[in-house]
Amino acid sequence: MQQILLHRALRAFLLSLFSLSLCVSFTACGDDEEGEISGSSGGHTGGSGDVTSETAVRARLEVPELRADGHTMLVSHFTSESVNGKSTQVMTYALEYDLDKCHARWVAFRFDPVTRKQKVSRQNNFRDDPDLPADYRIGSATFRGYDRGHICASADRLYSAAANSNTFYMSNMSPQIGAFNQGYWVTLEAYVQNQGRSASFSDTLYVVKGGTIRDDQINTYVSRDNGLRVAVPKYYYMALLKVKSGVYSSIAFWMEHKTYTGYDGNHHAPLTEMKKHVVSVNELESLTGIDFFPNLPDAKEESVEGQKVPAAWGF
Repeated sequence: MQQILLHRALRAFLLSLFSLSLCVSFTACGDDEEGEISGSSGGHTGGSGDVTSETAVRARLEVPELRADGHTMLVSHFTSESVNGKSTQVMTYALEYDLDKCHARWVAFRFDPVTRKQKVSRQNNFRDDPDLPADYRIGSATFRGYDRGHICASADRLYSAAANSNTFYMSNMSPQIGAFNQGYWVTLEAYVQNQGRSASFSDTLYVVKGGTIRDDQINTYVSRDNGLRVAVPKYYYMALLKVKSGVYSSIAFWMEHKTYTGYDGNHHAPLTEMKKHVVSVNELESLTGIDFFPNLPDAKEESVEGQKVPAAWGF
């Protein structure tokens, strides 16, 4: 957490210098209206207008801070969707892929007026992610002893067949215990999908999901036919941020990856079970070492991420 706070302080300092330079250049500064961090857009385009560029993806509100050690890479998938009669590039999800662990560090996406729609069914076409270097592709076969558990769930992306198909890239899969995936984690996923598709609940719901792959937060590894090994997370988490009428709020979840007695594909855990796993986003940052929602306005980041009010999220 201390390292995250240092990153934030440095970022705030650099932003203040940048803002000062703009004031000097233009003689006067107006109030910041957070135009690029609105509920419906939430991301810069890096000046190029290309929303698919790495600069634009990293500036999106749902995308966490990336590691800078050279062992991970940013991957993002887009589809062309018709929005108000115009072809628009819409991000299915972005992820930070760990090249050593052959597993995503996190996967980030959003539910908004475009992506919350339900138009298609599950595509079910598991395959390697073409955006990964060939040497790091793990193949589409099932994990031995584990489910191919979606991180960005198939049911999270039902607004187009192409977007749903993107969720079946193996870079978006995690080796999950079957009963956990089908009977426990699925309850939290369904909750997020229901809330994300409710326009009365939020204008935009930003979601970051993942399984832990830090050295001290791995259960084991599963071997692949090409010799690669995929980390099996010891914990799974979600960080949620919503904006409604300009008001931000957040909540997070942290749970051990295990079989929870009494729950499986035929007996799903009730939503009350999920309340047991509630933490604040700040607490989740301490647990994972990940800086979530770094593109929140600095004046809001600490207060919003310190929230832990389950009742405000329907629990």
